[in-house]
Amino acid sequence: MPAGPPLPPGRCLVLPGRGRTFVREAAGPPGAPTVLLLHGWTVTADLNWFTAYEALSERFRVVALDHRGHGRGIRSRRPFRLEDCADDAAALAQVLGIDRLIPVGYSMGGPVAQLMWRRHRSLVAGLVLCATGRSFSGLDLGSRIYFSSLLGLSLAARVTPAPLRRELSSRVIRRRLAGGPLAAWGLSEMQRNDTTAILEAGWAIGRFRSHDWIGEVDVPTAVVVTARDEVVGPRRQLRLAEAIPGAAVVNVDGDHGSCVTDPGRFVPGLLEACTGVAERAGLLRVQ
Repeated sequence: MPAGPPLPPGRCLVLPGRGRTFVREAAGPPGAPTVLLLHGWTVTADLNWFTAYEALSERFRVVALDHRGHGRGIRSRRPFRLEDCADDAAALAQVLGIDRLIPVGYSMGGPVAQLMWRRHRSLVAGLVLCATGRSFSGLDLGSRIYFSSLLGLSLAARVTPAPLRRELSSRVIRRRLAGGPLAAWGLSEMQRNDTTAILEAGWAIGRFRSHDWIGEVDVPTAVVVTARDEVVGPRRQLRLAEAIPGAAVVNVDGDHGSCVTDPGRFVPGLLEACTGVAERAGLLRVQ
């Protein structure tokens, strides 16, 4: 295994009736509130959050899991559903004995966090939504064609031999992560993904839409806006914030990958958002 960055302790856990997943945990200070980190599409919890674990753990109990089909997340023959990811996260909280937490969703993790509030309201004390929106398609014809095509690709992947799937994935990953001291580690992380589930996840993201109910969110919320984002445009992120009553906005001068490529800007913004939500939820004392 290639050398990677320092990471909190990790372990595999069985979620009863759901499957086996991988979890990172950092205890944080005694009595600290819990943040549950929900990663984006095609990556793993570690790839999405490795730059933020240490800073968050100075104030919070930090828990992060790999979503189904991603990394060492649950493997299932069922088609990928964002609702299942939200239910997986709630089941993990039950296994860990957590009765209140703050879901922190990045990109695809944003819809998962939103769905956690909708489906498991007693569990969710607040929300932090990063580089995400109320929907991911509909910007233009190209977006609709792209997300719609992923269902057909996922069906094709089910009948593609595994060695060929791995080789095709490897080529894509090498292009995306070329160079840098952590490139080999990042490649090994992404090669854990289930190609079929990843494609199905892309289709599910394209179909997600919370416009009709996101305005009902009744917990403290912060939206971290990546101001130079060309994947989920800043306007779309701001519309999410505007739709949630009382949502705070934290601006980060970075692109969609700034959680990894520019942690000096992203991590302080993330910490500000999480701290503000925890204080408003009564889980942290205002300093």
